[in-house]
Amino acid sequence: MQVQPYLFFNGHCAEALQFYVTHLGAVVHVQMRYRDAPEPPPVAPAWREKVMHASFQVGGTELFASDGMRAEDAAMQGVSLHLTADSTEHGRRLFDALADGGQVTTPYAPTFWAAGFGMVTDRFGVHWMVSAPSV
Repeated sequence: MQVQPYLFFNGHCAEALQFYVTHLGAVVHVQMRYRDAPEPPPVAPAWREKVMHASFQVGGTELFASDGMRAEDAAMQGVSLHLTADSTEHGRRLFDALADGGQVTTPYAPTFWAAGFGMVTDRFGVHWMVSAPSV
């Protein structure tokens, strides 16, 4: 059995996927748009180009993503994705990329449990925790 996070981007899924490809090295495996459904989807015509389902990989983790069903869907709450970097410098690069256009909750800095740790909500509303293991 596997548990896979499923992220909803309220109309910005394709943009979010490209951002994660560029800044996190994500690999997109599947990206289906509502227009690709065999029967007309229950979305407004303007949403036919939006992402109905996507599968992408960050490191060894596969995630699912979608635009959702409509722009009014609720914002993400109650979950954070955690990235463990290879080094403090790598953690800083990941954190800074996610913080660009986002909101820093906890600045990236050394802690008693990690060489570097920070929390940020990226420009798409996804909450991230980034850490680099202690040496």
